[in-house]
Amino acid sequence: MNIRFSYKIKFVCLVILTLMSYRLLGQDSARIVNDITQLNPIKVNAIIRPTTTEEIVNAVKSNPGPISIGGGRYSMGGQTATENALQIDMRAFNRVLFFSKKDKEITVQTGITWRKLQEYIDTANLAVKIMQSYSNFTVGGALSVNAHGRYVGQGPIILSVKRIKVVLANGDVVEASPFENSNLFYGAIGGYGGLGVITEATLFLTDNCKVERLDTLMQTDEYKQYFFEKIRNDSLIIFHNADMYPNRYNKIRAVSYRVTRKALTVPYRIKPLQKSYSFNRFMYSIISESPSGKWIREHIVDPIIYAGKTVEWRNYEAGSNVEELEPKSRKRSTYVLEEYFVPVDSFKSFYPSMVTILKKNKVNVINISIRSAKQDPGSLLAWARTAEFSFVIYYKQGTRAVDKEKVKNWTRQLIDEVIKNNGAYYLPYQIHATPDQFARAYPNAPKFFQLKKQLDPTNKFRNKLWDAYYKQ
Repeated sequence: MNIRFSYKIKFVCLVILTLMSYRLLGQDSARIVNDITQLNPIKVNAIIRPTTTEEIVNAVKSNPGPISIGGGRYSMGGQTATENALQIDMRAFNRVLFFSKKDKEITVQTGITWRKLQEYIDTANLAVKIMQSYSNFTVGGALSVNAHGRYVGQGPIILSVKRIKVVLANGDVVEASPFENSNLFYGAIGGYGGLGVITEATLFLTDNCKVERLDTLMQTDEYKQYFFEKIRNDSLIIFHNADMYPNRYNKIRAVSYRVTRKALTVPYRIKPLQKSYSFNRFMYSIISESPSGKWIREHIVDPIIYAGKTVEWRNYEAGSNVEELEPKSRKRSTYVLEEYFVPVDSFKSFYPSMVTILKKNKVNVINISIRSAKQDPGSLLAWARTAEFSFVIYYKQGTRAVDKEKVKNWTRQLIDEVIKNNGAYYLPYQIHATPDQFARAYPNAPKFFQLKKQLDPTNKFRNKLWDAYYKQ
């Protein structure tokens, strides 16, 4: 054989093999499901993006399992996927199905984002009753984790839900409410996709209104009394939270938005989407990495931000974009959340212990937001078993194995402490709790698991959360 021809054949074969490997790599990467932290890449068998209920029903019927369900993927511990699953990506399942301005209610496909829902109802001067602080998340994701926000006198999102529809493991589409199939209603909301696919939700709405921002700086020890005297029973306050300043944790800035008739200082009805949040990212990098970053935030940045009076629409304040928190890269370090709930009377016993654990473990805390929530009406995996204070810890960690191990250690310490105070930790975050800690924080989990065995006997609906704690 001609030597030059032989080299050509080898070269062509090499090119073909290279192209095939790139194609396979592309196929593999296309089947990797991750969350916002980028800490939990999970390879699934296939991903579908349904737009109709029929597509979801057919997928559930035809796939023996496992099946996992994802929306915006803002949970942080693999709650939306498991290995070798059929991943149902709900983000194209996002239509408004029914809306009544008169009755103040809306029915949506659950892949819709809060932002899109807000844009729809704002023209009728209506607002969402309960949602997270950021509007990027999907309605279905919020229902799955039984989310909450900064709404005074409110609590978990289940309190604003009229009814839902769920595709079960056998393909049946079942409607559930507090009065019909209530076991499914109280199991699926806050059930992290373990019972089926929540495909539709009818939500109660409320009036949009103008709100004025008010803020007060105080000692951390003073906050509980301040909340009870000034905030808890003021029916005109819509949003409220208190930011605890690290690294000393002895100061709190309490921020409220109260109904007002004053003239607007912000012209927009909903927050415009920005092309870039580079300034926000720069500030978070300074706060998290500079030795004086946290002092700069407390004594320079926040006083500037909170100077003057702000009057805006309720929908504007509820329309923040999570992109403002997104770093330039999550390769070496990443921003993560954890959240802990304690009965209101346990405020002064829990927070000093929390601070001690964070300081002892040198956790790079950026902010701790304190919020309130009323008692859950009966969801099986309720995190608010009484009226609660929540402590939302926003921190930065490295992505190496040693960094992950450190986080697991101090997280378990905090979980032990919150359980001592008759509280709970929130499940959408990294899955560090031991099975015993999970069982103590969620004492009704056996009832949820019993319902799962009844509705999903082959354990079709799975993710990393239920892989960790659900044993058939």
